[in-house]
Amino acid sequence: MSAVNETLIRDVVAEVLGRIGGATTTITQPVSAPAAPKNDSCGCGGKKAASAAPALRGKYGVFATADEACAAAQEAFLQLQQKGMAARRKIEEIVKAMAEKNAEPWGKIEFEETKIGSLPHKVAKLGLIKLVPGVDWLRPDAHSGDHGITLEEYTPFGVVGAITPSTHSIPTLSGNIVNICAAGNAVVFNAHPSAAKCAAVAVRAYNEAIYRETGIENIACIIEKPTLDSFNALCKNDNTRLLLVTGGPMVVKAAMQTGKRAICAGPGNPPVFVDDTCCPTRAAKAIISGAAFDNNLLCIGEKQVFVLDHVADKLMQRMSENGAVKLNSAQLEKLTKAAFTFKEGQGGGCAHASVNKELIGKDASVLAQAAGVNLPADTQLLFAETDVNHPFVQEEQMMPMLPIVRVKSVEEGIALSLQSEHNYKHTAVIHSHDVENITAMARALDTTLFVKNGPSPAGLGLGGEGYLSFSIATPTGEGITNPRTFTRVRRCVMVDNLRIY
Repeated sequence: MSAVNETLIRDVVAEVLGRIGGATTTITQPVSAPAAPKNDSCGCGGKKAASAAPALRGKYGVFATADEACAAAQEAFLQLQQKGMAARRKIEEIVKAMAEKNAEPWGKIEFEETKIGSLPHKVAKLGLIKLVPGVDWLRPDAHSGDHGITLEEYTPFGVVGAITPSTHSIPTLSGNIVNICAAGNAVVFNAHPSAAKCAAVAVRAYNEAIYRETGIENIACIIEKPTLDSFNALCKNDNTRLLLVTGGPMVVKAAMQTGKRAICAGPGNPPVFVDDTCCPTRAAKAIISGAAFDNNLLCIGEKQVFVLDHVADKLMQRMSENGAVKLNSAQLEKLTKAAFTFKEGQGGGCAHASVNKELIGKDASVLAQAAGVNLPADTQLLFAETDVNHPFVQEEQMMPMLPIVRVKSVEEGIALSLQSEHNYKHTAVIHSHDVENITAMARALDTTLFVKNGPSPAGLGLGGEGYLSFSIATPTGEGITNPRTFTRVRRCVMVDNLRIY
């Protein structure tokens, strides 16, 4: 989902841009989608390219309704079944290659449409699709004994209905296509409305290339103008066998109430605990790297820091030395009033406030202006001391602003980390060289990702070991999704024969 430190961020962006020979500058005109073949059914003869939203409906995966999209995806699934593993591998190769090749233009159109996050980091995330696992992840299991041989295989469901977020629209659907199609399925996307145009551009381009290389039409479909009604229709359609939801708590709840199996990547509010055995400089750099990436839009990104009181000043000093800017109490108060809406009778220090969507994913310099201070445009991160009940601690605010809370003991730090994580069981981070402290926090929070002595994206293999996915299923327990997540296990048994000993 992101790079793990400044060096890795620069390396990823440089590699992607080096391959496509461009520069990351904000565009003022929409990027055109690939032109259609000359026999295109709309009669444009391949000369009319779509700007932002695809010009074609019902062609190359873009459909007006969920029912049309699901019918087309079901046909594509049957085609993929006939063409076998070679076609699955080809789809995986196409998506990974195109995501990297188009990282800059697609990153630009997503940034232009959503107006959140960081443009270089939008580009970098598309360059990381190559790290998503594919067909090779699926290996059958065999059991041989006195009574014959049994083979268990991972087989597809059929059509997967997928919901994608505005925070990582094209990267999420690209990684989903790799995972879902590597498992032998087709997919229909109902994108977040504020990031639907860029998603449709990518889907159409992928389908055009996949059709050209494999002859399979509409393996990844998308609803052109997604709505709540199209979401409901997608869930209810008989062809939809499985749901994948990457989004907020309301859409997760809705998917889990459909009666169909749902793989849900829900919200997170990842805490960081810093004790007195860690390296303060290393901890500060890691915290800044994870929290600043894409302006803290990542669900795994560091959202609040608890630090032992007697090392708090040193940690904050190291943060200031490495690119973060500390706000004073008056500046914090102004920013809090701008960043949150409080119910009548609540004050600026109360939790459970509503986040101002106008500030989600904005640059640290924009937040600084709301706080009454002018900072350079390249400022990475803001931070300020707060108490545990502050809305910046309790809410998943998705802004490059970190609250720092002093604690008196390891036990208090772990307890407050657990409380602020709200039992999402998503992600937690610790900076410590004490194995007892690390173990205690790991057991107490029981999160899907637990990162020790590194930035949060290390939990996705970015600076740590492991594989990448943009859908992390925490409410339903599947964890970091991979091709096996989207399969059924089937067992084939031969009795008393075929064993070779």
